[in-house]
Amino acid sequence: MTDCLIAGLGNPGKVYENTRHNAGFWVLDELAQRRGVKIKKIKFHGTYAQTDSLLLLKPQTFMNRSGQAVRDAAAFYQIPPERIIVVYDEAALPPGRLRLRASGSDGGHNGLKDILYHLQTDRFPRVRIGVGGPPHPDTDLADWVLAPIASADRTLFADAVRRAADAVECIVREGIETAMNQYNQLPPAVEAEEER
Repeated sequence: MTDCLIAGLGNPGKVYENTRHNAGFWVLDELAQRRGVKIKKIKFHGTYAQTDSLLLLKPQTFMNRSGQAVRDAAAFYQIPPERIIVVYDEAALPPGRLRLRASGSDGGHNGLKDILYHLQTDRFPRVRIGVGGPPHPDTDLADWVLAPIASADRTLFADAVRRAADAVECIVREGIETAMNQYNQLPPAVEAEEER
């Protein structure tokens, strides 16, 4: 029985693999690796894998059209919004920081905006992964999140992906409130990076 949907947001294709906007995809890959499965079945306008009681879904409609995939998968498995966990990048957070919420607005994130539209509710947990904002005010935000991550930042992001996967597992096991209390705290490595 599938009772929880984990949707990781990103863009399909090799050109986007190592970009900040694909942070949600990276977390899904981490969760799949931990369970020894591959996210390769095709349905619901996405690729997916089933493991334990979880459905791991990567929408393949490009970021701004993520909602249809999430809606269709949730409807097929009759998963209520409170059991849908959405994982995505957040430019408003410093690199490596996590922010978990039980509900709320899209915060200007187009992928989340489309999910809110298709689900017609904001009452679903989300895990945001900080990717940092553009280094200069004149830098276009879309260009920034679609640019490859610098090699110097890869260790920081790899750690954030592992912690985000841990946070998703905590939400599934213990609920969003417990996970928020545990994972909205700054880990030492991120705290040190922000103080530099």
